[in-house]
Amino acid sequence: MNSVIEALHIYDEHKRALLSHTFTSRPLSATHLLPLYLEHPAPRPNLIYLPSTNPPTLVFSLDHANLLYLATTSCEIEPLLVLEFLHRVIDALEEFLGAPVLAHKIEANYDVVAQLLTEMCDAGTISTTEPNALRDVVEVEGLLGKLLGSINLPGKPLTGSNTASLITQSGPSLPWRRANVRHTSNELYCDLVETLSVTLAPSGRPLAAFANGTIAFTSKVSGVPDIVLTLTGPSGKHNLKSVMELPVFHPCVRLNRWKESPGELSFVPPDGRFILAGYGVDLLPSATGNNMNMARDLKLPVGIEVKTGLGSTGSEFEVRLNINKLFGSTGQSIAGPSSRGGGSGGRGFGGPHAGTAASPLLQDVVVSVPLPEDVRNLSDVRPSRGDASYNPGDRLLEWQIPAKDLSAGASYFGLRCTVVGPVADDAFEEDPNGFGFGRDYSYDEPYQGSAARQSTKAKSQGSDEERDARKVAQNKILMPSSASISFSVKGWVPSGVRVESIIIDARKSRGLGEGIKPYKGVKYLTISKGGVEIRC
Repeated sequence: MNSVIEALHIYDEHKRALLSHTFTSRPLSATHLLPLYLEHPAPRPNLIYLPSTNPPTLVFSLDHANLLYLATTSCEIEPLLVLEFLHRVIDALEEFLGAPVLAHKIEANYDVVAQLLTEMCDAGTISTTEPNALRDVVEVEGLLGKLLGSINLPGKPLTGSNTASLITQSGPSLPWRRANVRHTSNELYCDLVETLSVTLAPSGRPLAAFANGTIAFTSKVSGVPDIVLTLTGPSGKHNLKSVMELPVFHPCVRLNRWKESPGELSFVPPDGRFILAGYGVDLLPSATGNNMNMARDLKLPVGIEVKTGLGSTGSEFEVRLNINKLFGSTGQSIAGPSSRGGGSGGRGFGGPHAGTAASPLLQDVVVSVPLPEDVRNLSDVRPSRGDASYNPGDRLLEWQIPAKDLSAGASYFGLRCTVVGPVADDAFEEDPNGFGFGRDYSYDEPYQGSAARQSTKAKSQGSDEERDARKVAQNKILMPSSASISFSVKGWVPSGVRVESIIIDARKSRGLGEGIKPYKGVKYLTISKGGVEIRC
């Protein structure tokens, strides 16, 4: 038997087996598998080969919300297929049990989890994974059924008609959409989210800059709507295909329409929220030829600069932040009521109607500075705004700037710190107790003339200069080698990709009703979780 998943095991945060589901064959048990998996040093890869077992086993792993998911097979299989299946399992559990998926939720709903895994993987072969299709075939006990079961009263039996309808609904024409969808308020929302990953040289010149984009779509429309979503780039639709690299789509998207007209997504959406598409953007596509100015054209909401070796002994460093103004005229706008929270507010971060495409809003700015192991402490931490704290255990300095300081209009923020290194050997010999009691303060030298005093003073100055030079060299290795920024920006994305229109094709749609015009909304969001890093 080829290309099958043999078992799935779920462990809690204490590596205790919560659930073991066998699909086919006789795989390794959860207690036997875990020690073999933990033998590999962290960080462990998502795919581990165990040649010592009989038969040799492939172990696919995924960590999510402090839970460990392990899928095993003893035959050749496409690795990405199994990893995607694990992600689909987590999505289904969040849909049925609620996010985040915790250990007590799985323990309290073993029957639901067992039904889900049986429907999603039939005898080791991946089957139904769409949440909307699973809702038609997985029986979930409601609140009334749980109440009747707790007092030993029979609940509503599954009649023959219900069973027949359940069987007929198990294979719908659109597996990602439930049948007979009805909504009192018809709404369509599109959220375009991009995650930044930028590396800067000490001079501030970008070395690499990427953005990973996700288009999350929410459909709450009755019937079976047929939607066309049109995307455009910074300079129009003609070069959108070159901007959005390696796009991936939900199964509902018609690929032929995208190939014929890049930027147009035609689809029948699932009911509720789902990931419509994903893509990658190289913000520095080329550093040669006519694209030499791409580095200058890279627009970041926050600029960072780190200066090390400051002070008389080189024991201080400074972090500077510059808040750059981003304007709505860069093509980050969408007209009409399709811009959620819209309005033509003032430009720049924190202006009126902040958080829209016309006025981006910068939030959650956190600067993280990792320090070398030899740093014992920071004796002086002086931020111009916000709060800064140093954790000696993690050797990490964090500087948080609240939103009120960002919206106050200041464009410059500074942080200056003084490092304290390990205790020097000569200092320990001079003062072994550390309280100054080991020093001799007696004065036994004879009286000398002025020439002798000048010679002694010159020697002391020379020794002080040598001592300062030695301290500068010692403090040089205590300086940080990098710093990273975390932030979020509402109403702006670095790639310049935007939603041009969301249209429902009335000719292809079914069951919408006459005269229904759904409310449409679009949001843009940029997230950097330590993604902007500067080298020192």
